[in-house]
Amino acid sequence: MHRDPFDVVALAYDRMHTFEFGIVSELFGLPRPEFDRWYRLRVARVDEGPLRAIGGLEFAAPYSLRILDSAGTIIVPGWRGIDEPVPGPLIRKLRKAHDAGARILSVCSGAFVLAAAGLLDGRRATTHWMYAGELAARYPEVQVDPDVLFVDEGSIVTSAGSAAGIDMALHVIGRDLGAEAATRVARRLVVPPQRDGGQQQFIRRPVPQDADGSRLSRMLDRLRGDLSGKHTVASMARMVHMSPRTFARRFKETTGTTPHLWLQTERVRSAQQMLESTRLSLDAVAAQSGFADAQLLRLHFRRVVGTSPSAYRKSFGDRVHAPGSKG
Repeated sequence: MHRDPFDVVALAYDRMHTFEFGIVSELFGLPRPEFDRWYRLRVARVDEGPLRAIGGLEFAAPYSLRILDSAGTIIVPGWRGIDEPVPGPLIRKLRKAHDAGARILSVCSGAFVLAAAGLLDGRRATTHWMYAGELAARYPEVQVDPDVLFVDEGSIVTSAGSAAGIDMALHVIGRDLGAEAATRVARRLVVPPQRDGGQQQFIRRPVPQDADGSRLSRMLDRLRGDLSGKHTVASMARMVHMSPRTFARRFKETTGTTPHLWLQTERVRSAQQMLESTRLSLDAVAAQSGFADAQLLRLHFRRVVGTSPSAYRKSFGDRVHAPGSKG
């Protein structure tokens, strides 16, 4: 049976984390008539009887786990505790659904549910940085990455701390409908379509609010407006009146990534937009987004997006220009 990824089922459980569930509801359940196609969200209960959440809230979920038998996308919005056992019926349903072609997503501690079902064995995955060590210790077959905001393994996508569920959801929307769709949804949420860096910046300390942090922020905005320029660590350091060594250290502390990787990722984002919205040749897209040639664009595009520029344009460029398209 064909599994439609736009048929989404979110799990509801006793002592549920309402913030994580709210992210799923907002990103996949809110009607968005501006798009030609959108997701259908249903909620399946893991536990029988009244379900409780923080603050004494009680709620009911209309569907049983049987609807996992047809869902195209299943989302585990956190879990009631990393030491709480995962019910056997849920494990069996998740395994069966994944074997049948369903895509399964987890937010924060929801990764422990996927790990308990054996779905993360041999795969990269992430969870909140506070739990990453425990996830790795309990499930040594899982390649836990504690630094990233989310990990996309194709049919399995895991996200880090609660708010990283937004990053993951926007990424999935972009994967399904294109970067422009994800950007439009992000704009309605008043969040960036993709945050720079990973969890590392939060593990160490918050983004600095001192003079250096302000200067770096202004510099990043300036670079976004001139991606085709020839920028080096030395030239960027001069913009903020730092030595190259100090600049590189402060940049990593602030963004969680290196100046070179940040710049290449921003150039890929620019190329994505041009591939979706213009008929420019690949050479022209490369030049305008700041890459020396189309070959270099292909290299970095595949690293960031996971596919080639031509394949991406075939999937999303035609959709943007199709007659009657609202996207």
